[in-house]
Amino acid sequence: MVNLIGTYECKVDAKGRLMVPAPMKKQLVPIIQDGFVLKRSLFGNCLELYPMQRWNELMQEVGKLNRFVKENMDFIRKFTAGVKIVEVDTNGRLLIPKDLIRIAGINKEVVITSPIDTIEIWDKDEYEKAIDTPPEEFAELAERVMGNKSVEGNGLS
Repeated sequence: MVNLIGTYECKVDAKGRLMVPAPMKKQLVPIIQDGFVLKRSLFGNCLELYPMQRWNELMQEVGKLNRFVKENMDFIRKFTAGVKIVEVDTNGRLLIPKDLIRIAGINKEVVITSPIDTIEIWDKDEYEKAIDTPPEEFAELAERVMGNKSVEGNGLS
């Protein structure tokens, strides 16, 4: 698993090509030849770019769902709707299909960010709205999500 780091502002051209920033591209070198899967996000108005290995691991988990349960099939269908295999070309560009650009409301200015092992691609205005949380609300969220986790030995307090 590759742990990706960084948030970058970039542009998408009229053909839907996104130039991957050099620091992100450098992190992708070990996995770039395997390709990626691009899909709509579950929890935000953005796109998610999965390295192929991570996508295959995720699909193994999804594949364990009983397909004779309607709720499971509804989830699988919606989760995989619009999924595309994409590659970063030799010029370091990623072509975002038009339908996914439309779904995510991406205009010319975008933000790419890396929550652990995937990359999110946001319209810049949508990203700003998504992270615009007062510090005290974020502190409460952090406490709810991470407050019961054991943090021994990792320097967190």
